[in-house]
This record gives sequence, C-alpha cells and structure tokens, in this order.
Amino acid sequence: MLVEVLQEIDNDIKEKYFLRDFIKRENIELKVNCKDWKDAISKGVDILIRKNNVTEAYKSEIIKKLEELGPYMVIAPGICLSHIDMVDEIDKTSMSLINLKYPVKFNSEFNDPVRLILTFASKDKESHLNALLGFMNLINNPEDRNKLFLASSKDEVIDIIKKY
Repeated sequence: MLVEVLQEIDNDIKEKYFLRDFIKRENIELKVNCKDWKDAISKGVDILIRKNNVTEAYKSEIIKKLEELGPYMVIAPGICLSHIDMVDEIDKTSMSLINLKYPVKFNSEFNDPVRLILTFASKDKESHLNALLGFMNLINNPEDRNKLFLASSKDEVIDIIKKY
C-alpha cells in the first residue's frame, strides 16, 4: 500500500531524484557494530551530521520519537526507515544506509531484529519521494534485500541501488 501511495505522489513530482542520487559511497557504512537500537540510529544519522546535512538535534528527536511512539520506523522485517520531520534541523536533503554486523532489537513485534537502516532527512515534502519509492521497491525484492543485509563492500551496495 505504501508503494502505491508513493507511486501516485511520484507521478506529480517534476524534479526526480533516485536512490542512487542520495546513497553515495560516503553515505554507506557496512558491518556496523551497535550495542542497541539507539546506537544504530545514532550511527546512521552521524553520517549525515558529519556532512553537515543535519544537526545533532535531528538525531536526538528521532530517538525521542521512537521512545515515545515505539518502533513505528521499523517498516519491514529487518528494516528501519529512520527520519523525522524537522526542517529547521536539516541543511540538505540527504540519506545514509548502514547494515549491521549484528542485528538489533527495536521491540517490533513482527519486524525485529533490524539489520538495515536507511536514514533520511528531507528539506521539503517531495524531493526524496522517488528515492523512497526506489527503496521500497528494493526491499520488496527478497534477493536484493538479502544482498543489502549481507553486503560487505560499498561497490556491492551501489550496484544494487543503481537498479532502483
């Protein structure tokens, strides 16, 4: 259903960015060792902080929102879509992708443990939507999803992302 909604919105967007436009080599970290879900969220957002795309407050608010509302960002088995609507804390629309050395629990009844985190920050309501649609299509492909879970080279990740 989310894929259909994104496709509908995507048809109206004039300037389209693909997943490959956001997930570059420098926005990927693989086999990341995390002690818990907060650490995993932090490491995904830290990539965007280092590039001055978001602030520390952006990271804090994602963690705070997950503490308040539970694991709603864990959108599919093994996958977290880390984000929050805080335009004032975002300098540039951006994304990062990490896979975890050891999966971590977010206390999601159906989708734990998490092995892959896509963190995104959007300066507007549209520029990221086509890329998110690509990500949804990717995770709906079991073969490519599993390759991302297990990827140990950035080239491997980039090759998968190019298809979407």
